[in-house]
Amino acid sequence: MFAVIKTGGKQYRVAANDLLKIEKVEANVGDIVEIGHVLAHGEGENVTFGAPFVDGALVTAEVVEQGKNRTVIAFKKRRRQNSRRKIGHRQLLTTVRIAEILLGGAKPTKKAAVKAEAKAEVAPEAKAEAAPKEAKAKKEAAPKAEVTAETAAAPLFKAPKGEPDDLTVIKGIGPVAAKDLAEQGIITFAQLAKLTDKDVAKIDEHMPFSADQIKDWREQAKELAKK
Repeated sequence: MFAVIKTGGKQYRVAANDLLKIEKVEANVGDIVEIGHVLAHGEGENVTFGAPFVDGALVTAEVVEQGKNRTVIAFKKRRRQNSRRKIGHRQLLTTVRIAEILLGGAKPTKKAAVKAEAKAEVAPEAKAEAAPKEAKAKKEAAPKAEVTAETAAAPLFKAPKGEPDDLTVIKGIGPVAAKDLAEQGIITFAQLAKLTDKDVAKIDEHMPFSADQIKDWREQAKELAKK
């Protein structure tokens, strides 16, 4: 059996156990997500089309990985206007594995099985005893979560002491890009000039700049750092 689903403004033909990348879905790895926009389904030559969606049809998928697509560069230039604009974009993607194609309002079996197991394992008396423990665990876990969030927000590099350089002197770095770089700890020509290929890859992964852009800035920074 196959189905044609719509998600993220795109259509995909899928079958059970298919692995595909779709636009980002808010879920953790291992979660089961539901895609209710089923345009068609069929088996062999028997195909049923929706208008636009098939009533009662549902596709479930397991989240395998959260990641990003390759960087796409948008470059715009106006002739004889001294106007250039270069922007990089990396689309967030979610890799999923199709679990089930459900018809006629059927419910996801994998999700229902998990809930049933959880209910069977926890008795009413156990719930009453576990409630204070859960509340205590949440209080203890709260500071840890805050530390994790702060760590995740830490800049990629350590900014040096002293006055920052005007990075907008470098061709291709505007005020917005300079601000983004400063937030990640890059504030001087010397820092840009000393970036290794590993550093370039790190910036390419975490910031909306391509590796080619960063390498170009690095070469310009080497000349400016000598002055």
